[in-house]
Amino acid sequence: MDWNLISLHHSATNGGNESDSSQEEEELRRPTEAEIAAALDEMANGVVHLQCESSAEGGVCHVYLVGTAHVSQDSCREVKDVISYLKPQLVFLELCTSRINILTPQNLEVPTMSEMFEMWKTKKANPFGILYSWFLAKVASEMEVFPGAEFRVAYEEARNVGSRVILGDRPVHITLRRTWGKMPLWHKIKFLYHILFQTFFLPSPEEINKMLKELNDVDALTIVVQEMSKSFPSLIQTLILERDLYMSHALYRVAKEHSSIVAVVGRGHLNGIKENWTRPVEMNSLLEVPMNNKGFSAIKILASVGVLTGVCVASGIYMWVRK
Repeated sequence: MDWNLISLHHSATNGGNESDSSQEEEELRRPTEAEIAAALDEMANGVVHLQCESSAEGGVCHVYLVGTAHVSQDSCREVKDVISYLKPQLVFLELCTSRINILTPQNLEVPTMSEMFEMWKTKKANPFGILYSWFLAKVASEMEVFPGAEFRVAYEEARNVGSRVILGDRPVHITLRRTWGKMPLWHKIKFLYHILFQTFFLPSPEEINKMLKELNDVDALTIVVQEMSKSFPSLIQTLILERDLYMSHALYRVAKEHSSIVAVVGRGHLNGIKENWTRPVEMNSLLEVPMNNKGFSAIKILASVGVLTGVCVASGIYMWVRK
């Protein structure tokens, strides 16, 4: 399967009329790497600097990974400050075309049960995708910050400074189908109950912010995935590790043709992208979608819902009795 990075817009190019003396003056004004590192330390928490050989002028590309918490106003401010300061040729976002709507203002409405059932009935998403979207909306409503708001800030600031924007994440429908397809039936049933239970008992916004400050190397979604992976081991493989590989290779590919890039990704992806930097990756294997499991029929889906309902009712009764 072919894959392509999506470029959202191109900056205007110079007409080439600048004099040699002007170019020399620009070189003299350019800060050193040490100065850049010091400035970035003041602006953002733990910006990662990578580099590689490039066909662009200068022969090298400097890549700055800005890790975000996904549900944090601080992350939005940091992203804006870094892009404004560096004015890179390219801004790389942890998004795909299916999530491009994040780049426009969003509401924080949590979908109703009837809306989720309609999505399942019209096959717009599999059960995992539907509940995952509901979970994100639930977190967003608690935090009053839509997950991924930093990407919209990055996009707007890139336009302000004349940078191109690239969407470099694996298509979300492939990630969700691979995640759902790798789960055995029992894990699917247990997962439905688990994610419903978690959303009903989300910590307060203050508690979530405290967790994010204490765990500087992860983001809100990674915290959730890591915790749930204790019960569902395949989650961290498809939702985190595979996407680390995909984005690292995609970023390296575009870096070989540019001189400066700011990449905005969740903090939980920073180490994975860094560790896989320059590593050969078989992209087609990361884009394969498992065949539909014919054994997972409508009857089994109904049975799963029945089991899920029974578990929820039993849990509710148990908690009520304990009061």
